[in-house]
Order: sequence, then structure tokens, then C-alpha cells
Amino acid sequence: MHLLPGCFDRVLVIAPHTDDEFGCAGTVVRLIEEEAHVHYLAFSSCEESVPDGFPKDVLVGECRSSTAALGIAPGNVEILSFRVRHFPHERQQILEKLVAVGRQNKPDLVLLPSSLDIHQDHHTVYSEGLRAFKHSTILGYELPQNLVSFNNSAFVALEERHLTTKMKALSCYRSQSFRSYSREEFVRGLAGVRGVQCGAKFAEAFEVIRLIVG
Repeated sequence: MHLLPGCFDRVLVIAPHTDDEFGCAGTVVRLIEEEAHVHYLAFSSCEESVPDGFPKDVLVGECRSSTAALGIAPGNVEILSFRVRHFPHERQQILEKLVAVGRQNKPDLVLLPSSLDIHQDHHTVYSEGLRAFKHSTILGYELPQNLVSFNNSAFVALEERHLTTKMKALSCYRSQSFRSYSREEFVRGLAGVRGVQCGAKFAEAFEVIRLIVG
């Protein structure tokens, strides 16, 4: 399935942790280019996982710089303080927050981790997001480091400019530069593979969790 330009007006990007949006960052750039209103919600800035030598709140600033690079308005970026790796114990609070954000933003497209993501926090956000957004199209984005398999049933074609902006945004996460999935050659390689699969130069792949055709 190819997503047509201008399909969605109000988009909610849900990141369990700051920097998880890398799975859909090129798509976010394209959606904003097509004048979609994008709201971003991260549940944790992962203070317990920050590498030595960085302040514990470093990911908050890095996330704000990254989302600004993608083109998301600062007022549409919300970063919460749930403890990393403890989401399964806070399901109800997460669900209530998602419901509240849904009522406020009324998204017609929700981007969140796929149903096959094995990280406990990511899977909790997927499960509660499925409950919260019964009347929205939901696409699960690809985070290869947490996937054994992936149902790539939707593709968003990207141009060089989208990928360049994605890399600029990811470079804002200096505290995470040691992670193998943040390397430019990996990100470009995956975008190239997904592009080949859908007949484009570059693309991002998604799992279709729910599709609403108005």
C-alpha cells in the first residue's frame, strides 16, 4: 500500500522514548511538507539509560532539537517522565494520557511502534495505543533493533531531501551516537531496501495496524 500525498491532516507521533521517532522521521518530514499538523508525544527521556559523561536530562534537549529539525512546532512536542523499562507497570496511566492527547488532537493518523516490537515499553505503547485510537488509522513504524520479524505492509516513498532532514534530526542525539542503528550508512541502507520494495529510491516501511478510509 502506498500512502497518497495529503491523505492525513492531523498526525500523532508516539515515541515510547526520545529518539524512537527515527523509525518514522522521514515520513514526518514528508507529512509536514504536505501541510499536516503533527503532534509529538514521548513517554520517557530515559534518564536511567543516559551514558556516563552526559547530564541525566540530556535527551530532553536533544529531542527538542531533533523534532525542531524535522519541522515539528515546539508547542506540539510533549516529553513525559515515565521510567524507562517500567511501562508495563503503568499501563493505565499511559492509556489515560493517550486518550487525553487523542481528545485534544483528534488525529486521523497515529504512528507508533509495531505490534512485533519486543521492547517491553514499546509493546505497552502499542497495546494501549490500539485501545486509545479506535477511530484513527494506525501505522506501526520499524525499529529494527527491536524486531525479530516485521510485517512491512505499507510504504511511504521518500526523496533525498526527506532522508537528509531525517539524518540531520538524528544527529541531534549526540548522546546516542554510539548506537549502531544511528549510523548514517545503516539508515540510508534500510531506506534504500524499503525503496526497492516499493519502487522508489527511498522509503520507510510500516505495519498496517488499522486503516480507516473516509
